[in-house]
Amino acid sequence: MTDHPDYRFSKSERLCSKKLIEQLYTQGNRLMVFPYSVHWTIQKELPTPAQVIVVAPKRKFHHAVDRNRVKRLTRECYRLHKPQLYQFLQEHNVQIALSLSYIHTEIMDYQVLYHKFDKLIAQLQKSIIQEGQ
Repeated sequence: MTDHPDYRFSKSERLCSKKLIEQLYTQGNRLMVFPYSVHWTIQKELPTPAQVIVVAPKRKFHHAVDRNRVKRLTRECYRLHKPQLYQFLQEHNVQIALSLSYIHTEIMDYQVLYHKFDKLIAQLQKSIIQEGQ
């Protein structure tokens, strides 16, 4: 089931453009769903419905292994929730750039993060609808 193409997290879905990242943090919208701070902005002409960057700050996690673990858990949660998000984006004909910043000082359990992502996706959808009005 997880090998289905909808569940992949390909290179084209990763946000790498410094210009887009700068725009995301300066002009984008922000929402908080603990333990994540989410910045997002509606874009045009992206190669996929959403491009994502995952952030684990060095200030909170001094060891690279901890930052890598947080980013790996976050990417996995995103990957499993991606079909739900993509379906919503395609229904509303919207493309977004998205930043997921982990703001908690401790690494939470995967199951907790997975359920927090349900709330995150719901909040994001609600915010996108409000922005479109």
